Amino acid sequence: MPLIHTCYRILEIERSVAFYEALGFEEVRRQPIRDEAINVFMNIPGDDGDGPRLELTYNIGRTEPYEIGDGYGHIAITAPDLDATLARLAEQGIKPEKPPYRVRAGGSRLCFVRDPDGYRIEIIERAG
Repeated sequence: MPLIHTCYRILEIERSVAFYEALGFEEVRRQPIRDEAINVFMNIPGDDGDGPRLELTYNIGRTEPYEIGDGYGHIAITAPDLDATLARLAEQGIKPEKPPYRVRAGGSRLCFVRDPDGYRIEIIERAG
Protein backbone atom coordinates (compact mmCIF):
# COMPACT_ATOMS: atom_id res chain seq x y z
CA MET A 1 0.00 0.00 0.00
CA PRO A 2 1.71 3.23 -1.12
CA LEU A 3 1.60 6.45 0.88
CA ILE A 4 -0.49 8.90 -1.13
CA HIS A 5 -0.59 12.14 0.86
CA THR A 6 -0.05 14.03 4.10
CA CYS A 7 -2.69 16.33 5.58
CA TYR A 8 -2.09 19.53 7.57
CA ARG A 9 -4.80 21.61 9.21
CA ILE A 10 -4.33 25.29 8.40
CA LEU A 11 -5.81 28.60 9.52
CA GLU A 12 -5.54 30.67 6.31
CA ILE A 13 -5.79 29.10 2.87
CA GLU A 14 -4.07 31.77 0.77
CA ARG A 15 -1.19 32.24 3.23
CA SER A 16 -0.49 28.49 3.28
CA VAL A 17 -0.87 28.06 -0.48
CA ALA A 18 1.62 30.90 -1.06
CA PHE A 19 4.11 29.28 1.34
CA TYR A 20 3.96 25.87 -0.36
CA GLU A 21 4.09 27.45 -3.82
CA ALA A 22 7.31 29.15 -2.70
CA LEU A 23 8.65 25.67 -1.92
CA GLY A 24 7.78 24.48 -5.44
CA PHE A 25 4.36 22.94 -4.91
CA GLU A 26 1.42 23.82 -7.11
CA GLU A 27 -2.24 23.88 -6.21
CA VAL A 28 -4.08 21.05 -7.94
CA ARG A 29 -7.64 21.60 -6.71
CA ARG A 30 -9.90 22.76 -3.88
CA GLN A 31 -12.64 20.54 -2.59
CA PRO A 32 -15.32 21.75 -0.18
CA ILE A 33 -16.40 19.30 2.52
CA ARG A 34 -20.04 20.21 3.15
CA ASP A 35 -20.16 23.52 5.05
CA GLU A 36 -17.39 22.35 7.37
CA ALA A 37 -14.07 22.53 5.57
CA ILE A 38 -12.14 23.11 2.37
CA ASN A 39 -9.38 20.76 1.28
CA VAL A 40 -6.65 22.26 -0.87
CA PHE A 41 -4.56 19.66 -2.69
CA MET A 42 -0.96 20.54 -3.58
CA ASN A 43 1.64 18.63 -5.56
CA ILE A 44 5.17 18.97 -6.87
CA PRO A 45 5.07 19.54 -10.66
CA GLY A 46 6.07 16.40 -12.53
CA ASP A 47 5.14 14.06 -9.67
CA ASP A 48 2.88 11.63 -11.46
CA GLY A 49 2.28 9.41 -8.42
CA ASP A 50 -1.10 8.48 -7.03
CA GLY A 51 -2.32 12.08 -6.79
CA PRO A 52 -1.45 15.21 -4.86
CA ARG A 53 1.05 14.63 -2.06
CA LEU A 54 -0.13 17.38 0.30
CA GLU A 55 -3.64 18.09 1.55
CA LEU A 56 -4.20 21.38 3.38
CA THR A 57 -7.45 21.34 5.36
CA TYR A 58 -9.10 24.60 6.34
CA ASN A 59 -11.88 24.11 8.90
CA ILE A 60 -14.37 26.92 8.34
CA GLY A 61 -14.62 29.24 11.32
CA ARG A 62 -11.48 27.97 13.07
CA THR A 63 -9.37 30.82 14.44
CA GLU A 64 -7.33 29.16 17.17
CA PRO A 65 -3.95 27.68 16.19
CA TYR A 66 -3.70 23.91 16.14
CA GLU A 67 -1.48 22.08 18.59
CA ILE A 68 1.12 20.30 16.51
CA GLY A 69 2.14 18.03 19.36
CA ASP A 70 5.48 16.49 20.19
CA GLY A 71 4.94 13.39 18.06
CA TYR A 72 4.99 15.24 14.74
CA GLY A 73 8.32 15.49 12.94
CA HIS A 74 8.37 16.93 9.42
CA ILE A 75 7.92 16.30 5.73
CA ALA A 76 10.96 16.45 3.45
CA ILE A 77 11.53 17.79 -0.04
CA THR A 78 14.66 17.99 -2.16
CA ALA A 79 16.36 20.92 -3.87
CA PRO A 80 19.19 20.68 -6.42
CA ASP A 81 20.90 23.81 -5.01
CA LEU A 82 20.10 24.53 -1.37
CA ASP A 83 21.76 27.96 -1.33
CA ALA A 84 19.81 29.15 -4.38
CA THR A 85 16.60 27.75 -2.93
CA LEU A 86 17.14 29.53 0.39
CA ALA A 87 17.96 32.79 -1.39
CA ARG A 88 14.71 32.54 -3.37
CA LEU A 89 12.73 31.73 -0.23
CA ALA A 90 14.35 34.61 1.69
CA GLU A 91 12.98 37.01 -0.94
CA GLN A 92 9.52 35.85 0.20
CA GLY A 93 10.30 36.14 3.90
CA ILE A 94 10.91 32.43 4.47
CA LYS A 95 14.04 31.77 6.52
CA PRO A 96 15.58 28.51 7.75
CA GLU A 97 15.48 27.65 11.46
CA LYS A 98 19.28 27.58 11.38
CA PRO A 99 21.91 27.59 8.61
CA PRO A 100 22.26 24.48 6.40
CA TYR A 101 24.23 21.62 7.91
CA ARG A 102 25.15 17.97 7.39
CA VAL A 103 24.01 15.23 9.75
CA ARG A 104 27.18 13.23 9.01
CA ALA A 105 30.42 13.81 7.13
CA GLY A 106 29.84 13.46 3.40
CA GLY A 107 26.06 13.53 3.86
CA SER A 108 23.66 15.85 2.07
CA ARG A 109 23.29 19.43 3.26
CA LEU A 110 19.89 20.20 4.74
CA CYS A 111 17.89 22.71 6.73
CA PHE A 112 14.38 23.18 8.05
CA VAL A 113 11.77 25.88 7.47
CA ARG A 114 8.37 26.28 9.11
CA ASP A 115 5.12 26.90 7.31
CA PRO A 116 2.69 29.62 8.50
CA ASP A 117 1.04 27.17 10.91
CA GLY A 118 4.31 25.94 12.42
CA TYR A 119 4.76 22.67 10.53
CA ARG A 120 8.39 21.81 9.79
CA ILE A 121 9.64 21.10 6.28
CA GLU A 122 13.09 19.64 5.71
CA ILE A 123 14.86 20.76 2.55
CA ILE A 124 17.59 18.33 1.48
CA GLU A 125 20.14 19.27 -1.17
CA ARG A 126 20.29 16.63 -3.89
CA ALA A 127 22.61 17.93 -6.56
CA GLY A 128 22.69 16.18 -9.89
